Amino acid sequence: MKWQFKIGTFAGIDVFIHTTFLLLIGWVGYTHWLEHQNWGEVLKGIGFILTLFLCVILHEYGHALTARKYGIKTRDITIYPIGGVARLERMPEKPIEELWVALMGPAVNVVIAAGLFAYLFLTSSLVPLNELTVASGNFLERVMIVNISLVLFNLLPAFPMDGGRVLRALIAMRMEYVRATQIAANVGQGFALLLGFFGLFGNPFLLFIALFVWIGASQEASMVQMRNAISGIPVGRAMLTEYKSLSPRDPLSRMSQLILSGSQHDFPVIDEERIVGIITRDDFLAALTQHGQNIAVSAVMKTNLPEVDSYEMVEKALMRIQESGVPALPVTHGGQLVGIVTAENITEYLMIRSALRNAASGINGM
Repeated sequence: MKWQFKIGTFAGIDVFIHTTFLLLIGWVGYTHWLEHQNWGEVLKGIGFILTLFLCVILHEYGHALTARKYGIKTRDITIYPIGGVARLERMPEKPIEELWVALMGPAVNVVIAAGLFAYLFLTSSLVPLNELTVASGNFLERVMIVNISLVLFNLLPAFPMDGGRVLRALIAMRMEYVRATQIAANVGQGFALLLGFFGLFGNPFLLFIALFVWIGASQEASMVQMRNAISGIPVGRAMLTEYKSLSPRDPLSRMSQLILSGSQHDFPVIDEERIVGIITRDDFLAALTQHGQNIAVSAVMKTNLPEVDSYEMVEKALMRIQESGVPALPVTHGGQLVGIVTAENITEYLMIRSALRNAASGINGM
């Protein structure tokens, strides 16, 4: 994975930190040094940020472990300077399941905040809020306040926050899922405009959040519309059936000839009528740069790829393309290679189908 490194695997889920998170750590350390000129204060500031993001990781595990109860795996959790992302393999199919998955993240922060409040209250350690700042004051009370803030922020009814998914799930219990997503996205973009308006009066950070919310809402609506558009379409209709193939013993110069003579970018590698791999254009160009064109295809091709049956639905094929990170996957039926499926080909099929539908609507309306 580019620009991120793994810090461990917990409950069977890999946790990564994006390298830009180190910039946040550096900035926190630098600002504490400028203010205090004391390494102890610098370490306290970095410790607070690390504790904050530990709470963020636990928040994401709330989503991931709840999704696991519904048979949904989590690919990984990645921590960014602005928060965390748990990449679920898919969203829950039932609105009630999505509701619980969305709520369990903030619920973790509620539990953390409640536990800290109980401890501070019983030990008489609570101090007035006006004595706290982001960088100074009672450490545990600041962590408690941050968790309360995470709950309130994440429950804003706007994608990509949890509140947007909660709102969508509640609406989807009463109407069709795509329509519910569009309504929730519109509400989210309304919040984005509101945040942006207040941001114009002296808080640039609100402008950043507004842009983040607006884009997130738009992407969620587009993704659901796309998923709805491809629902029920077998791969056999959208796959590439006229293609060139390579042998694992072919040199890269053979692939050069095929690329230059046509529009195909990725090639199945076949040995004795059996699919053994895929060689992509990116891998081809990288190998060509490093080793020249005489190296064999077998040294460059990707193997152990997930195969797609031509009778399977396009939605599953698209999911496997995304999961594998390979732009083209072989399509088989009865053990025989019958085509190649790519995200580009699926998009082209949908464009053609949409154009035909519009043409039919125009004729019927005349």
